This record gives sequence, structure tokens and C-alpha cells, in this order.
Amino acid sequence: MREVTHRKSCPKVPFMKSILHELRSSIMATLVLAVVCCGLYPLAVFGLGQLLFHDKANGSLIVDAKGTVLGSRLLGQQFTGEKYFHTRPSAAGNGYDATSSGGSNLGPTSQKLRDSIAQNISDYRSQNGLATNAPVPADAVTASGSGLDPHISLENAQLQAARVARVRGLNVDQVRALISQKTDPADFGVLGEAGVNVLELNLALDALGSAPASSPVAKSR
Repeated sequence: MREVTHRKSCPKVPFMKSILHELRSSIMATLVLAVVCCGLYPLAVFGLGQLLFHDKANGSLIVDAKGTVLGSRLLGQQFTGEKYFHTRPSAAGNGYDATSSGGSNLGPTSQKLRDSIAQNISDYRSQNGLATNAPVPADAVTASGSGLDPHISLENAQLQAARVARVRGLNVDQVRALISQKTDPADFGVLGEAGVNVLELNLALDALGSAPASSPVAKSR
């Protein structure tokens, strides 16, 4: 006798029913992920940011007594007046243009860069009454990578202190005390170097009363 093999028959799912099942699962997964990733997660991050880091989450803005925004602690502004501390050079647009952040892209072999640094060194010495062979901090004559650095080095600030004190008619020790107050330490005490926030320092100088009551932002252009 011929041996017959019996196989269990498997139920067959209609093709269209299978497609609809997969489509329904895909749509549900998309909707759930959209709600979680595009709704709940951003809201949770926003809420925690406002609750735990309200100032930083809103741009670290500096606001005067009238509520006018004078700037941000994170973005530098250009100052040229003698009575103000000067920021470092900037290659962002015409100088500290937040819409054109960036460096000069000039390399160490660029003659244009060398000439620019040489001119900046000469100007810095002249502005601050330094000898023609006096050492000059690197940040005083070179631009940062972003062109928006709000800080200068402590050495740079100290070399400008005498000029600012003389023009404002202040004791140089008063100015140096403000420099210390507006110096941000290195991150975690070891990363990077201490830096002086120029905008905050200049605002503090105006607050002493020897300068006009208006914002240095408008006077420095």
C-alpha cells in the first residue's frame, strides 16, 4: 500500500486582511510616537528647563530695572568708547553680528591675518598707554571662532583697567574690584580659563554713577 502522509492544514489569512492589519498597526505606532516625541517629551523638557534653569532656558538675558533687554550673558557686544572695556576683535559680519557668526577662516600662513594682528597689537598698546614692546594678550588681538565671545581674559581686563579708571575719574582699585566681581571661573574649576564678561562689567561701571544712565550698548556703537 502506498503510504500517505497527512499534514495539518494551516488557516490562511486573506491577503487584504493582512495588509489592513499591518496598516492599522503602523498608523497606531505613528500616532503614539508623534504624541510622545512631538508633544509630551518637548513639553517635559520645556517645563523642566523653565523650572530648574529659568534664566538659562530663556537666553541668559540681561534686563535693566525698566525691563528693557540689554543683551545676553552668552553673546558679546562691541564696545569702542574709551570709558568702556573693549571686547576682543570679531569676524562676525561687521563685528559681533549674531546673524553672521563665524571666524575669519584665515590660516597661520595668511599675510592678511598677520597684518591684522600686527595692527591690533599696535592699536591695543596705544589705546591703553602701554610701551611699544609690552606683551599683549592673545585674545586682545585675535577673534574667536564664533565672533561672539562675551568674555575677555583676566589679563586683558587688567591691562585696560587704568584707561577706564582714568577716563571715568575712578580709583583703579574700584575698577579692579568690579573686574573680580564679573569674572566667571573655569567650568568645574578645571575646564578652560577664567573670563571677564565685558557686557556685565561695563553695565556695572555705568551703575557706579560716573557714567550716563543710558545703556552702554547704545553708546558703544
